[in-house]
Amino acid sequence: MALDLNQPLGDLTRSILEVESVSGNEGPLADMVEKALRALPHLEVIRDGDAIIARTRLGRDERVAIAGHLDTVPLAGGLNVRIDGDTLWGRGSVDMKGGVAVILSLAASIIEPSRDVTWILYDHEEVEDELNGLGRISRNRPDLLEVDFAVLAEPTAGRIEGGCNGTLRFKVRVPGKAAHSARAWKGVNAIHESAPVLEVLARYVPQTVTVDGLDYREGLNAVAVEAGLAGNIIPDRCTITVNYRYAPDKTGEQAIAHVHEVLGGSGVSGLDVSVVDHGVSCRPGLDLPVAQNFVDALVETGAGKPQAKVAWTDVARFGSLGIPAVNYGPGDPNLAHADDERVSIAEIETVRKGLQAWLEK
Repeated sequence: MALDLNQPLGDLTRSILEVESVSGNEGPLADMVEKALRALPHLEVIRDGDAIIARTRLGRDERVAIAGHLDTVPLAGGLNVRIDGDTLWGRGSVDMKGGVAVILSLAASIIEPSRDVTWILYDHEEVEDELNGLGRISRNRPDLLEVDFAVLAEPTAGRIEGGCNGTLRFKVRVPGKAAHSARAWKGVNAIHESAPVLEVLARYVPQTVTVDGLDYREGLNAVAVEAGLAGNIIPDRCTITVNYRYAPDKTGEQAIAHVHEVLGGSGVSGLDVSVVDHGVSCRPGLDLPVAQNFVDALVETGAGKPQAKVAWTDVARFGSLGIPAVNYGPGDPNLAHADDERVSIAEIETVRKGLQAWLEK
């Protein structure tokens, strides 16, 4: 099946939805996207695995990236694609084939944008970090990500959500000494010893940090506790998993240092703190002219004032390269991955209208 990039946006979105592309099976959809984009003489097209990159080469003073992922989470009983009035139903309609349709439609129709554009449709977003197509591009072809500003078509219900919080997950291991619970005085109960750590976390007052005019709310929380081998053994270790969501005013190193400082206030000796997962934050860069131009153009089309993205998204991959980025796409993020995933065609069209206004401004 060929993709007609000039068909009405609702029809284009439906065509994309009807191609199953669960993570690891993006090939058929990537083939269709590549074929459709290679037919456009104003674009240079590059393929990396199942990621398709298309870019203008107009020599503009600025270059921006507009990116979206082709894959979806696994199906729940089938694609279930249908149109009900103005609503498109089906796996990926929110996350994020509505956004993919916007990208493809704009890539085909805007031949001479006001700034050079790198369009990126990538694979493996919904699975392990090491498989992520955008991350792979940054390793294989970092030159393709040399841009001044980036927009990720994550579902935001048509609102601008700037940058993202970082997420830092680490394990705190509190030592003890094993003993028979009938002779507890012979041991050291690691669960009891961990109480000051939990108390410090319970007392912690998270900050709200303003970055580029957006308010990012932080959080530092215990999310799991593991301890004990049996009901008659004093536990010799207790492991607390903690998640720190930090604002993009901090580097990853500063966030880790802050965690150590907070835990040091517990007074517990012998703590072993190790990072097990880290997604860095990303500044929205709304103080930059290219970003302000983006906001001004979209506000005129009804996108409203930008808000902070307090969750983590792939904009952080741009942030790690020093590229400010925002999230902007159709679809209610609360419906992403849901069995009743659905998106308004009118919202897809509104997002397209906003991006077009910016690219032609």
